[in-house]
Amino acid sequence: MLKMDIFTMSLQAIRTNKLRSSLTLFGIVLGVASIIAVMTGISVIQGTMEQEMSVLGAQTFQIQKWPSGFSTDEDRRKAMRRPAVTLSDAAAIRDNVENVDIVGSELWQFGFTAEYRGESTNGDTVICGCTPEYPQNNTHFVSYGRNISHMDVRRSQKVAVIGHAIANRLYPFVNPVGREIRVDGRKYTVIGVFDEKKSAFNSGYDNYVILPISTFVNTYGMTNNFGFERSVNITVHAKTPEVVADAIEETRQVLRRVRGVRLGEEDNFEFFNSESSIAQFNQMTAGVKVGAFVIGIVALVVAGIGIMNIMLVSVTERTKEIGIRKSLGAHPPDILRQFLVEAVVLCNVGGVVGVILGFGIGNIIVKLGISSSFESVVPMQWAVIGLLFCTAVGVIFGMLPAVKASRLNPIDALRFE
Repeated sequence: MLKMDIFTMSLQAIRTNKLRSSLTLFGIVLGVASIIAVMTGISVIQGTMEQEMSVLGAQTFQIQKWPSGFSTDEDRRKAMRRPAVTLSDAAAIRDNVENVDIVGSELWQFGFTAEYRGESTNGDTVICGCTPEYPQNNTHFVSYGRNISHMDVRRSQKVAVIGHAIANRLYPFVNPVGREIRVDGRKYTVIGVFDEKKSAFNSGYDNYVILPISTFVNTYGMTNNFGFERSVNITVHAKTPEVVADAIEETRQVLRRVRGVRLGEEDNFEFFNSESSIAQFNQMTAGVKVGAFVIGIVALVVAGIGIMNIMLVSVTERTKEIGIRKSLGAHPPDILRQFLVEAVVLCNVGGVVGVILGFGIGNIIVKLGISSSFESVVPMQWAVIGLLFCTAVGVIFGMLPAVKASRLNPIDALRFE
């Protein structure tokens, strides 16, 4: 028999038994859709997280007292016993590390209201006291107006660069540059506005105000509301992407020396950059991916067992048909291939439907359940994996019925009623 004839006869058998084929497809669709939906949802979240955690450029890393990202309670308790990172630490890096060219300092305060002529924000505005290196090291640049200058820092000028959302809220019809803004009840002159930087997690990239770091210190001091010394976040830009690792190691050695860390003691400060944050997030989601994959495989195995049972019933029902075909010259391998092709085709049709449903369900659940700002993702690698597993399920669970059909004695099969 020609291969095309075997394929055509397999499709004809599937079409002839529509109800049975539909019930078989349901299990496959459910198994594949469950895998693809979960993996799509994770891919949507992961893609957005990676984009937002890339707030530091590829050449930038940060030093801070507190652990970053997804830290444990033990990590934070350990960090509380560390001395604060200081402005002198930043100066030591600037003066002693050869592989860096930009070193910035930041101090943060949260939960304020910005006002202008009767309009105000919602009390969630963030204040950052920083040096002029802030925009480049955080990849958030001034859209119009100007950035804070070193002269502003030296003179402790009462000037501010505001986020895009604050500008839209307080100055909807006028240019805010040169106008007054009141933040936490204090007056500043707006000198610039950051470009828009949306966040799917409402991270407030557009809802903050930066001041010269000296102005921040003069206003709020170096002790926070809980009585602890404020710790500076230091952002460091390596000269080239190739020397980032060297710059981090040089910075570590300089900080250990100036902060009095003895040989054998662990660092009393934290490093992080975009790559480490992304790697940490991927490590957290790895368990979810494995769990979803296992659940989907179990569903596919159950569906495969259903296919095997239905195909065995089909062999019994079509015994006489098999006898006629063998008596007309069909060889056992031809019969085996026909039933095997039926199982594989059924599995892959169900796999394609499951993949399409999985893509849609994964994107919709994330957008409705978390945020509509997430960008839709179609992880084609998981579609390929899903279809390969469908083929494997068809071959493995279709083999027994196919072998049984190929071994039927044609005389006994012709007498079968």
